[in-house]
Amino acid sequence: MKPILSLIAGLLVTTGAWAQADYPSKPVTLVTPFAAGSGPDAVLRLVSDKLSRLWNQRVVVDNKPGGGGFIAIDQAKRAAPDGYTLLQLDSEHIAALPHLYKSRNFVTLQHFDPVASLFRTPFFVAVPTDSNWKNMSDLVAAAKAGPVSYGSWGVGSPGHLGAQQLEALTGVQMQHIPYREVSQLYANVGAGEVPWAFASIPSSQGIYKAGKLRYIAVATTKRVPQMPDVPTMAEAGGPAGLEVNSFVSILTPKGVAPAIQAKINADVAKVIADPEIRARFDTFAFEPLAWSPEEIRRQAEAKSKVYGELVRRGNISLD
Repeated sequence: MKPILSLIAGLLVTTGAWAQADYPSKPVTLVTPFAAGSGPDAVLRLVSDKLSRLWNQRVVVDNKPGGGGFIAIDQAKRAAPDGYTLLQLDSEHIAALPHLYKSRNFVTLQHFDPVASLFRTPFFVAVPTDSNWKNMSDLVAAAKAGPVSYGSWGVGSPGHLGAQQLEALTGVQMQHIPYREVSQLYANVGAGEVPWAFASIPSSQGIYKAGKLRYIAVATTKRVPQMPDVPTMAEAGGPAGLEVNSFVSILTPKGVAPAIQAKINADVAKVIADPEIRARFDTFAFEPLAWSPEEIRRQAEAKSKVYGELVRRGNISLD
């Protein structure tokens, strides 16, 4: 019996090694819920081009925006678990969706395995250039003194949940104004129609460079090298524990061979280290990541715990 078990184990190891060496033997599709031209899409296209050259196979980006991410998720979920359909998601698709769409009874990591990380983006507190608020102390004081509203790019977005966390940490309540279009959100902040919003560099730089926005804080523990004059949340008088960010990863449907998952992880890490990719990340203030699948899962679970509490506290739902 022992020789037979040893033979089976040997065959499994050999099969896994062969699968890794042979992969990919045909084109690979990267499905993404992000619209063409967005920051995550721009990064994914650079990554797909580099992977195509590394693998000597076409790597096609398939944009499926809409439906809160479920259009892309459902397409990838229906694919064969062979490594030839990959899915790009941000941490909110992984960690927040289960809390926001409770009626769907959908837990992202029950259907997908994280295999490679791409980047993490920090969020800044953006106000109109002529705002009287010079720092977070001013913003919080105004919210305590009277009604203050803020904008975000949708219910359950990092901008919405980050503001919910700010409320929880400071004991204030503010009115949320969700926008369908990110560009319209920051145009309205710049025009003074919305007092403030969380903002990433790529989403708000147009209005910022036009001189209509100021960043009064970045929701991180360290200053961002691309914007060294913008203080951290704590330096600006805000709650030191408030960090608002989002990370983007690549996942596979459950059932993909571990050897193939390992190859994808290693090869994406090689691509992320490419100087051209790093330079593009730098323009967006994206922090390159080379996490293991286990670290991606750990980071997602930590965010899920925070988001679950915020969703319950704010009675937030997308059902």
